[in-house]
Parts: sequence; structure tokens; C-alpha cells
Amino acid sequence: MVQMKTDLPFVIGHRGAAGLAPENTLASIIRAKQEGATWVEFDVMLARYGETILFHDQTLDRTTDGAGAVEDLGLSELRKLDAGGWFDNAFVGERIPTFVEAIVTLAQQGLGANVEIKPTKGAERETAIAVARLIKSDWPKTAVIPVVSSFSEESIAVAHQEIPEVPRAMLFGRLPSDWREIVHRNECTAIHISDRHFTSALISDAADMNLQVRVYTVNDPARAYALRDMGVQSVFTDRPDLIKD
Repeated sequence: MVQMKTDLPFVIGHRGAAGLAPENTLASIIRAKQEGATWVEFDVMLARYGETILFHDQTLDRTTDGAGAVEDLGLSELRKLDAGGWFDNAFVGERIPTFVEAIVTLAQQGLGANVEIKPTKGAERETAIAVARLIKSDWPKTAVIPVVSSFSEESIAVAHQEIPEVPRAMLFGRLPSDWREIVHRNECTAIHISDRHFTSALISDAADMNLQVRVYTVNDPARAYALRDMGVQSVFTDRPDLIKD
């Protein structure tokens, strides 16, 4: 199958709308839509028994009332944790959602999504396979095709194999010297780069390879619009209320 490109908007809500609601929750995804975002980004990780959940950190401590490694708990145990109270009392009772619940919410809200494959150490292949299979089985046929991304080249390679028609983006903090080879062998359509390490030269370098450039995490409107003027296709932001298409 030929990989399809997706026309992404300029504004993509980061972990939903992470500056306005607890990250990687259904409440955060819905808040992004309420603030005008048409696309969101979120992280998908595996729980103990292979369940796919929306979560960023390797440990529970920062964004739940639990503690310890995410991979040590199954979904039923994770569901008992509060994933919203740490952010604000208004979100007490918010739970860690499953990937399938997020897909349903996206469809209900009419949102597109960048699905970041976020494996725990050693689960790069398993996480990518789980994400790919659920995209194949549960992603609505009438919905806009998602983008999958990851810092893990192994995960992106699995996505390339399992869902070749879904656009892939390689995530980088600082660009490695062999970034061109990495994106070429995995047939990526975009680079997602940290704003800290973005340079305007990357725009022309990426254009030479027919790649889009998207930058994370940008919460200052002036910076966002400056990046757009330089040719950046999209910014990931915690504050879609401040930055508009």
C-alpha cells in the first residue's frame, strides 16, 4: 500500500490541551476541541498485560495519585487511579483512558490525531504492534487518517511494516547526524523536532527530501507565528486557546 500524506493544521493540541486540562485524558482532548483545535496529539503506552493506554511518563507519580512504574499495573488497577486531581480539583475523578476510548472520543469530536507511540524500555516493538492493530481495527473508515510518530526508530519501523498507508513522523530532540537516513529508510513524511533544537536550515533540508517539519512544544503565539513564517507546517501546543490557525 502507498503511504498517504495528511494535510495537518498549523495548531495541534499537545497531549490534548495540556495547559488547560490534565494531559492525555479525554477531558484534555475535548478541551482542545472547545478551544478551536482540529487536531490533537497524545501518547500511547502499554500497561502490564498489553492494554493500550494514554500516558506519557514511565512512572505514575507526576500525573496520577499512584506511584511506581506504569508497566507494573494492569488496566483494572490503573483505572482506580485519579489522573486529574494533580492538575486541578475540577478534574478529580478523571481516569487514564484507553486508546480505544480516545479513538471513540476523536470521532465524536470530529478531531484528527497524531498518535505518538510511547514505549516503555524494551517494549518498542510490542507497543507499535498494539497501536497499529487498533488503528487497523478501530479507526473509523470515514475519519481523517492519523499520523503516527515516535522517538523510537524500532517502533516507527514496525508501524511502517504493519500500517504502511498511515503517515509516519520521526520524533527528535536534537537532530542526530544520520537523521536523513533514519527518515528515508522508514519512509517518513515529516520530522517532529523540539523548538529548542529547531533551526531554519532544517526547512530547506527537509524540503529537499519532501518532508514536512512540525515543532513541539510551542506555547508563545509570537514564536508560533514566526515558525509558521519560516515554513513550519504545524506546532504542538499546550495552549490552543492562545495560538490559532
